[in-house]
Amino acid sequence: MKDGPSLAPVAALVGDPARANMLSALAGGKALTASELAQEAGITAPTASSHLAKLEGGGLVTAVKQGRHRYFRLADADVAEMLEKIMGVASRTGTTRVRPGPSEPAMREARVCYDHLAGEMGVRLYDSLIQKGALTLGADGLALTPRGERFARDFGIDLDVCRTARRPLCRGCLDWSMRREHLAGSLGAAMLSRVLALKWARRDKNSRALLFTPEGKRKFHSVFAVTR
Repeated sequence: MKDGPSLAPVAALVGDPARANMLSALAGGKALTASELAQEAGITAPTASSHLAKLEGGGLVTAVKQGRHRYFRLADADVAEMLEKIMGVASRTGTTRVRPGPSEPAMREARVCYDHLAGEMGVRLYDSLIQKGALTLGADGLALTPRGERFARDFGIDLDVCRTARRPLCRGCLDWSMRREHLAGSLGAAMLSRVLALKWARRDKNSRALLFTPEGKRKFHSVFAVTR
């Protein structure tokens, strides 16, 4: 008998097409009902409930009851990161959906990955912070520098709140469409919240895409400038 965690049960949960579609829908950080997830997966409500029970039992999703409704969300950021990496492998190996849909270009430009910014804009933010010396990548992973602390506070980020979260402050997350890192962790979540608060972008109602206004994109590129 082999020691250590078993990959097979988790892989089986994610590998079912209907469950994969449901998990992908939840990867944007929104909590959805069973009927909404059934629609995402193209299955009946009873079948969706059966799948959700398996995902909840496997620790991949969690349920929250609010009023008469029961909402499902990903269990934590680690599950979201796992899904993003699987999507990256699927993209690299050519395993894509038959019909990508009209939101595909927007998803590649900017999208929500659980609670932080991903896509071209997310990678730009990460690259800019590295170039500014706000982030440094060492043997222990990403770290926020004193220069980065000043930049974050000037941008309106409350680092004291970020540091109270039970998760890393800075963490790299492999972007499935760019195949490079974007910023996750409590700082990455705070950066996305700030972008939305400034009304530079808004969430698309029908997908994980983030839609930047022309002025918002200009300001974002100015703050997060990148020298190629």
